[in-house]
Amino acid sequence: MTTLEVRRVRQSDPDAAPLVAELTYEYTSRYGPLGAQEMQRAADVFEPPHGQFLLLMEAGEAIAGGAFMRHDEETAELKRIWTHSQHRRRGLARRVVEELEKEAQTFGYRRIYLTTGPRQPEAKALYLATGYTPLFDVDADPATIGPLAFDKVIH
Repeated sequence: MTTLEVRRVRQSDPDAAPLVAELTYEYTSRYGPLGAQEMQRAADVFEPPHGQFLLLMEAGEAIAGGAFMRHDEETAELKRIWTHSQHRRRGLARRVVEELEKEAQTFGYRRIYLTTGPRQPEAKALYLATGYTPLFDVDADPATIGPLAFDKVIH
C-alpha cells in the first residue's frame, strides 16, 4: 500500500489543479452556474491564519483534498472536500475530513460547520458517517431544504 502524504498548499498550487478542475466540473454539472460561482469564490479564505487547503498525495499525485475557512471565532467551515474520480471508494474523503478536523484544532477552532448541496447524497452520507450532526430533517426531501448544514464539536 502506498503511503499518503498530507500537503498544506494554496488552492492555486499546480498540484491542486486537477482536483479543482474536477470539482468545478462536478459542481457545474449538478448545480449549473451556481456551482461555477461557488468555485470562483476567493480562495484566499483557505489560507492561514484562518484557513487551510490540504491535499492527500500518493506517488506524487494529488488524489484527494479539501479546505476550511473561518466561520466564526471558534468555528471552522469545511469546503471543497474532494476525491479524484479515479481514486474513489478508498475512504479518502473520510481521511480528508479527519485531517481537516485535526488541522482546524491546531488553529484553535473548537467546532466545525459545513454545508453540502441537496444533489450530493454521497457527501451527506460521508458527514453522517463521520459524526456530524445534521441541522436539518434527514427524512425530508433534500431538494426541498436547500443547502444541507451540519456541525460537529471537536476537542
